[in-house]
Amino acid sequence: MTVQTLREVSAHNLRTFKRNYVSEISGSLGDLGTFLPIAIALAVNGTVSLASTLIFSGVYNILTGLFFGIPLPVQPMKAIAAVAIARNFSNGSIAAAGIFVGTCILIFSVTGLLRWFANVIPIPVIKGIQVGAGLSLIISACTSMLHPLGWIGPSWADNRIWAIIAFLALIVTSIYRKIPYALVLFVIGLVFAIIRTALVAHLPGFSIWHPWLVVPTPHQWWVGAVDAGIGQIPLTTLNSIVAVVHLANDLLPNVQTPSITHIGLSVAGMNILGCWFGAMPVCHGSGGLAAQYRFGARSGASVVFLGVLKLIIGLLFGETLVDLLKRFPAAFLGVMVIAAGLELVSVGESLNTSGARDLSHASGVIGTAEQHLGPICTDEERKRRWTVMMVTVGLLVGFKNDAIGFIAGMLCNWAYDIPKWWEKARNRWSQGRLRLR
Repeated sequence: MTVQTLREVSAHNLRTFKRNYVSEISGSLGDLGTFLPIAIALAVNGTVSLASTLIFSGVYNILTGLFFGIPLPVQPMKAIAAVAIARNFSNGSIAAAGIFVGTCILIFSVTGLLRWFANVIPIPVIKGIQVGAGLSLIISACTSMLHPLGWIGPSWADNRIWAIIAFLALIVTSIYRKIPYALVLFVIGLVFAIIRTALVAHLPGFSIWHPWLVVPTPHQWWVGAVDAGIGQIPLTTLNSIVAVVHLANDLLPNVQTPSITHIGLSVAGMNILGCWFGAMPVCHGSGGLAAQYRFGARSGASVVFLGVLKLIIGLLFGETLVDLLKRFPAAFLGVMVIAAGLELVSVGESLNTSGARDLSHASGVIGTAEQHLGPICTDEERKRRWTVMMVTVGLLVGFKNDAIGFIAGMLCNWAYDIPKWWEKARNRWSQGRLRLR
């Protein structure tokens, strides 16, 4: 990345923030519905350090905003987090998992495997991964965050009534997009959390961060890499690198999209560095990008603001925030996650239009699509593309596994090519026989 490019990115960030600073701040909070629940669950178990997680993810937010100029999120690695929570991982095991995945992504990036991989994946499969991820977010929010709520419980500040109010407000702000929905919801939720905490426990106090080094044992390396790391690699590759680059181009066509390699190096660097200090393994997710875009973020300034906020809070309050954040209303977080899922699902609409990258005159993965009018493809081709996307979506959501959805989509795509391959093979065989005569 050249100095000139960095200057252009900085100018874009500053210009956008000056023009729409309320939207940028609101958008920066859009991914908290995914970040907070996982970070809190891991911190409560002692698996990660909340202070280190806030500090390092804050630094990553700042750097990605300055270098890439888009609201690129810093999200938990969900597959690793799920295994770590279910099996009560030690801090050494989760650190080993994050470092292992980061090292693998680094190798894929510097060898060019990531870019090759991105170029051979059909657009319907990528759209399927995005739509499937969006539906998975919605299902997860409804089942794990909203379904356990009662009409008046578990608290006066966290129940189905508040969830309905938040959802109705979401619908209204879908029409009036200038209302900073995420910012308002976060402030109200934080006030509720402070009141609830003050009634039953001590409020957070100053606690300066003291860094400590996590050095996994050989056993922890094995457990982290095999039990959690391997399952995270396809999820990170597909959803956090390939899908996020395509989504950035779809949502922000007027901003230069980061390359596959740069995003891969970013994911690798975040985990190879932060996990040694007890920070949560993180990545860049398409769901988080959709969430931050949905709530108003349009430049890297939004995540720079979020990063500065995380950094200050982590350095000054750290682990004392756990009790407060545990009481942030799940009703609000759940609705924010639903909003992110809906935004991500909506990208599937452009599958058979000129908005789809492979149906435009653009070349390559990162090129800017030149839109054109008129018929894009035949009815048969549209049906094929839709079927491939829905097979990817169906298997991804059904098995709750990005890798299975990806494999199913690729097999479906290849199956449509069997008649063409067969005909080509027959022609070659026939031509060979003619030459023999």
